[in-house]
Amino acid sequence: MEHLAGELAAAVAAWDGRGWPRPGALLISGSGLAADLDLPSRGRRPLQELIPWPIHAVAGHPLEVEVLAPPGLPPVLYSHGRLHAYQGYTAQQTVFLVRLGRLLGARTLLLTNASGAVQPTLVAGSLVLVTDHLNLTGLNPLYGAPPADWGPRFPDMARAYDPGLRALLRRHAESLGLQLAEGVYAGLAGPSYETPAEVRMLRTLGADLVGMSTVLEVIAGRHMGMRCACLSLASNPAAGIVDTPLDHEEVLAAGRQAASRLRELFGRALRDPELYEPAAAGRG
Repeated sequence: MEHLAGELAAAVAAWDGRGWPRPGALLISGSGLAADLDLPSRGRRPLQELIPWPIHAVAGHPLEVEVLAPPGLPPVLYSHGRLHAYQGYTAQQTVFLVRLGRLLGARTLLLTNASGAVQPTLVAGSLVLVTDHLNLTGLNPLYGAPPADWGPRFPDMARAYDPGLRALLRRHAESLGLQLAEGVYAGLAGPSYETPAEVRMLRTLGADLVGMSTVLEVIAGRHMGMRCACLSLASNPAAGIVDTPLDHEEVLAAGRQAASRLRELFGRALRDPELYEPAAAGRG
């Protein structure tokens, strides 16, 4: 953990050395969901410039970072794509960007992901506000001894997905005429999709969605005091709900179809000063 802290300190120094403005929020997009947002931008750079070890992308994750500049508000660090543990990264590496964003000053963590719909009532293409999660990855980014100034040793996860941020996203969605469902997200390690028996298990456990990301990022963000929210695209029914095989190309196609809705929603949300407020006692 001491080595990780040193890598993060070096990344903060490198950021400042480039003269980039420090962000007030961090946005990380999921598979096929890296929509171009209608906000002033300082340009894009490879994510590799912020990561101190070699990284590689999977389809639908460009692995580029962009600094957005909402007028009159703090900058936003926008990561087009993310790292996943199934690519061979440790839990610590998977959440490196979350921790870097917080050390740079970001108080808010916004996430998108593509997921399988575990509940048959969720149709493909539904946008779902995540209300809670099941961490079934077998991993946790808090293993070891994180520096005490990062956060409490045993962080509370009762309100991991900030109610205030969920209300903000719902308010802006309604102004655009967008329907948002709500649901519990089950995070599994992947990269194989779930079997029909596993999907039945997840439904019994209370999951509405299943995917291969997000939960480690939220744990790390909450540990460091960030307000977190996640908008999930139910890109396809999970295994056993329909007879057709699951295919990553189907996930990417659903993401492309949802891009315009996400562009409008985040374009408005990132212009809302409430999004940049720090976590308050008893909230999130």
